[in-house]
Amino acid sequence: MGAYVTLVRPRWSDMDAFGHVNHANLVTLLEEARVPLLFDDASAEGLGDFAKGIVVVRLAVEYRSPIIVNGTDVRVEITLNELKSASFTLGYHVYNGPSEVDTLAVTARTTLAPYDLGAARPRRLTDAERGFLGARIPAGGQP
Repeated sequence: MGAYVTLVRPRWSDMDAFGHVNHANLVTLLEEARVPLLFDDASAEGLGDFAKGIVVVRLAVEYRSPIIVNGTDVRVEITLNELKSASFTLGYHVYNGPSEVDTLAVTARTTLAPYDLGAARPRRLTDAERGFLGARIPAGGQP
């Protein structure tokens, strides 16, 4: 099974003075790639707690080539790199276009933890959430 794949369109305002997507906006594109999966798809399967609270614990981004805003989508492939009791790590491959034959521009990793807003602390993943993550996001090695 391949990665979870989504398309995200960089905006003109994402570009910096050098004509490519800057770091802060690239991090936002990663968020836009994972939100439909963790919020929409999970909620559709009765797992709405991700949308109620999830925090980024760690972020690593490695740039291979610039992402240029040209009105086309970029392809984001997401894999599950690690699944623990109270956190999980997603790996990303971001291509400079909508196809896997486009140039690989960025690899990244985010470690995420579910968060209980009422208790103001991280929480453990439920068995159902762990099952969803394992079933919906293919396992992958470190990008």
